[in-house]
Order: sequence, then structure tokens, then C-alpha cells
Amino acid sequence: RRVGNVRWRIATLLGVGIIINYFDRVNLSVATTPLMKEFHFTNAEIGLLLSSYLWSYTLLQIPVGALLDRIGIKWMMRVGTILWSIASFMTAIVSGLGLILLSRILLGIGEAPAFPGASKATGYWFPVRERGRATTFFDAAAKFSSALGLPVVALAVASYGWRAGFVMTGILSLLYAIAFWLFYRDPSESGSMSETEREYIVEGGSQQEGAVPTNTAANLGFLLRQRKIWGLTLGFSCYNYAFNLFLVWLPGFLQIQLHASVLKSGLYLVVPWLVAGVTDVLVGGVLVDKLISSGYEPTKVRRVLFTIGMLLGTAAIGAALTTNVNIAVTWLTISLAGLAFAAPIAWSIPSLIAPKGTVGTVGGIMNFLGNLAGIVAPIVAGIVADHTGFGVNFLITGAILLVGIFCFLFILGSIEQIEAPPAEISGITEIRRTPAA
Repeated sequence: RRVGNVRWRIATLLGVGIIINYFDRVNLSVATTPLMKEFHFTNAEIGLLLSSYLWSYTLLQIPVGALLDRIGIKWMMRVGTILWSIASFMTAIVSGLGLILLSRILLGIGEAPAFPGASKATGYWFPVRERGRATTFFDAAAKFSSALGLPVVALAVASYGWRAGFVMTGILSLLYAIAFWLFYRDPSESGSMSETEREYIVEGGSQQEGAVPTNTAANLGFLLRQRKIWGLTLGFSCYNYAFNLFLVWLPGFLQIQLHASVLKSGLYLVVPWLVAGVTDVLVGGVLVDKLISSGYEPTKVRRVLFTIGMLLGTAAIGAALTTNVNIAVTWLTISLAGLAFAAPIAWSIPSLIAPKGTVGTVGGIMNFLGNLAGIVAPIVAGIVADHTGFGVNFLITGAILLVGIFCFLFILGSIEQIEAPPAEISGITEIRRTPAA
């Protein structure tokens, strides 16, 4: 039966936001060579810059997750989009290591609510049977963003200088901030959603809107004692080490080690990121939902596909064993394709295992530790590149991905909602909202 499609418009809005969000992350990686020439940065210093937005982003994940549960998605994301727009413009006008670091730290503050906010919004807006596809709207956007953003930013940098890339992404970020302000509402505030669609979402197991834990410390302490949380978080952290390494260092790898130009490095990477976006949607979203709706056991489906994706991720080792740019890009395409469909599986889990009213906090914990790994990856990569050549980083990444598979298979356990005893998570209040007319 036809129930309406307002929820898919919300998913599209979230996905566009992540695309713009990731334009702001990869613009610095495209400008690697021009920055090194202008400011005489070493590989280690570039690695420091590439990881710097993650410092503030990561430190804020747990506080932002708790604030998302208490204040709500709408206002947290509104403030965040404005801040990350300012950060992009700021990068375009500053110079020197210290000021570029400062602007990237501001970018991390602004982008902190993006992924846990999108995960929480998906829990509100979608029934369980559609959660996989809905998650790919924002997770696949991170891959399509690189496929779109790398060549566009590379063209701007090659044509007008490295600052032009930041001006362009700043304008796009500001336009999205306006769009989010105008169009995002929680389900209870939506004036365009039909009652039929509202019932369909609720009856399908959407997260209950308005459940707010008032004892944040007790709530966080309980979650940190749960084995499921640690299995999910550690497995995701291993994925995120690899993903952030590829996100920020692949243009530099092609430019420095394989001697590609700035523009060619952006064009070479269109195919790997485009393939990653497609596998994210078709395998991590459509196939997962199809197998589960066909009667296959949900935990087994997610475990098997996550494992396959992480194993394919180790194909990046092949790029360490060649000096041919085409062969290297082929191995990287296989690797990114696998990692891409593992990611939405992981991001769909917070809304499936989190106790009532805690999806934002669970997503914050997962993203906090995941991005600690993301901070380490670019720095380690720069140091390794200075001492042994960049290719060794792919060997290190392959070993880390195998650890992630172990955590997901043997620590996470069954993927089902954690039951929170009243004595552990106390003071959850219900904020009843009257649905919009």
C-alpha cells in the first residue's frame, strides 16, 4: 500500500548534508602538494593537518550524542552546519600551520553532530525493515562525496589555487545550512506527513521520539558496561582507521609516491569512490534489507556481510606492491567497495541495540572511539611515509581490519535492543508532542 514518502525526503536531506560535509573534509587532502610547496610542510606535518579536524570532532562525540538525546536533532544540526560553513571560509583566508590547524579544529566542532544526528533521525523516521536502505542515504553520501568532490575540488585548486577549493566548499556549506534550517523537522513536527505514513513508521518499530534520559552520567556508565557497545565500537573503529586513511591520504599517496599531478590524482580516485557509493547502497542497504525481509536471521545477515566487506578492505595491500598507478587504483577500488558496504551495516546498529532514548549517546560512543582511530591513521601514515614509503600503511591497515572482524563476530553478539534496568538508566522522561496538523 502507498503510505507516502516524506521520510525519504528527510533521508535525502540528510544525505546531501553528508555530501557537503565530506567536501569540507577532503578539500585539504586535494591541496596536499600545493600546501607542501607553499609552506614547506613535511609529510608528518601534512598528516597532522589532515587529522586535525578529527581532534575536536572526536572529543565532542559523546557530549554531542547526549545533547542530541536531550536538545534534539534540529537545533544541534542547525548550529553545526553554520559553524562548519564558517570554518571553510576561514581556511581560505589564513596561512601557516597554526591558523590552518585552528580552522580545521573549528570544522570538527561544526561537523560533530552530523553522523550521530543522521543515525538518530533515521531511527525516528524509519521502520526497522527500511533501516538499512535509509542508513545508506547518509553513509553512501560520504563515498559519493569523494567521487564528486575530489575532481571538482582538484579542478578548482589546479585552476585558481588551493584557497579556491575552500571558498567553493564554504559556499556549498552555507547553502546547505539554509536548506536544513528550512526543511528538517522531527516526525511529530512534520506538517506534510500523512497519518498513514506516521502509523506505518511507528508500527514498523521506529525509535520513540521524546524519550529523554535525565541522568546522563548513569546512562553513559550503563552503556559503557555493555559488551554489545564495545563489540560494535571496536569493530567500527578498525573500519574507521582504514576509511579515514583512504579519505585523507589517497590523493597524497598518488601525488607523492606514484607521481600523479593534483588534477590527475582527483580524477583517478573518481572510480574507486563511485564504486564504493554504489556498493554501499546496493549491498549495505538494499541487499541487507532484502535478505532480512526474506526471512534470513538479521544478526547472521549483518555479521556475514560486514565480515565480507572488511575482508575485501584488505585488498588495499595490493596497492603497496606496485608502482603502476592503474594497478594501485584497481586494488584500492576493491578495498573501498568492501569497506563501503560494511559501514552502513555498522551505522544501522545503534538504532537497533540502543535502549530507549539513547540512540544519540550510543552513536556518539561509537563515533568517538571510531574517530580516535581516525585521528591516529593520518598521523601514523605521514610518519611511516617519511621513513619507509607510504605503501607500508596498507599492510598495517590490513592487519587492523582483521582485528575489526574479530570484534564484530565475537564481542558484539546478537544484534538486538539492550534492555536497560530502571536502576541503571534512571530518570527517563517522556516528552509528548502533538503531531503537526
